[in-house]
Amino acid sequence: MTIRMFHFSNPHVFSKRCLCYAEPQNLTGALEFLLLGFSDHLELQPLTLSLFLAMYLVTVLGNLLIILAVGSDSHLHTPMYFFLSILSMADIGFTSTTVPKVIWDIQTHCRVISYAGCLIQLSFFYFFGCLDSVLLTVMAYDRFVAICHPLHYTVIMNPRLCGRLVLVSFLISLLDSQLHFLIISQLSFCTKVEIPHFFCDPPQLLKLACNDNSTNKILVYFIGAIFGGIPVSGIFFSYYKVVSSILRVPSSGGKYKAFSTCGSHLSVVCLFYGTGLGVYLSSTVSHSPRMSAEASVVYAVVTPMLNPFIYSLRNRDIKRAMQRLLSRTA
Repeated sequence: MTIRMFHFSNPHVFSKRCLCYAEPQNLTGALEFLLLGFSDHLELQPLTLSLFLAMYLVTVLGNLLIILAVGSDSHLHTPMYFFLSILSMADIGFTSTTVPKVIWDIQTHCRVISYAGCLIQLSFFYFFGCLDSVLLTVMAYDRFVAICHPLHYTVIMNPRLCGRLVLVSFLISLLDSQLHFLIISQLSFCTKVEIPHFFCDPPQLLKLACNDNSTNKILVYFIGAIFGGIPVSGIFFSYYKVVSSILRVPSSGGKYKAFSTCGSHLSVVCLFYGTGLGVYLSSTVSHSPRMSAEASVVYAVVTPMLNPFIYSLRNRDIKRAMQRLLSRTA
């Protein structure tokens, strides 16, 4: 692919340290993108840096604490907590795909990302995002078996099946990320390759492409509907069966106990898919790339940060395991 000369319409947003865009250059070997981020006001940069750094540290430490608590407590060596620890690992990877780059860009005042780096970031973003979605579906199936078939739970959810479910989740996520990688890699970019976002967002890249990409757009939305619609359908079907089974329980105490085992998972599902749908609707109605970038922070940064709090605050077993882990560490 031959890259022609290009320039940026907002060169003033950079520091002098970012010399790679001091003036237009004729790039023939590699293409680089400019991530515009959130705000061009220099006085807001320290606040933005502090917020992203704090949220990232809370996300990593919170999810890492859940992984260590589940691994160190034999009482939590069950399918539900096994899937929870994998979900926490996926959340760390999901937020690590974008946030460290944002922190680095603000600190160095140079928001440039290479073409290869953009494709790699996009691949990991879709991999961990899809892994989150598929794992939530697997956890919904686990709750379905636990409530609708409690006597056969240990037989059905055996370690071999749990391992296979996690392996299939990884393979599906890898397929999703590679399909997006192949579609975006077919695009050609000419001039003004400024991405009005804080990471390489495929819809923004599709808008910036200078070749006919109508087929690529259809493929992106089709793949999104397949890899997003099937997990959502699986979660709805599982909870339809769960609710039907709970309503047949005669005692109110039994109903409350059954619902309480699903409370944390339902909260995470609503938060993950609710924020994702909200971002999609806001970008469709607003037509403002800056507002879309700000809304994306909710599901790309805030949601992985809140998941450990949801599971730890609503789950006594997790809280006890964390207390024992912290006491041993102290």
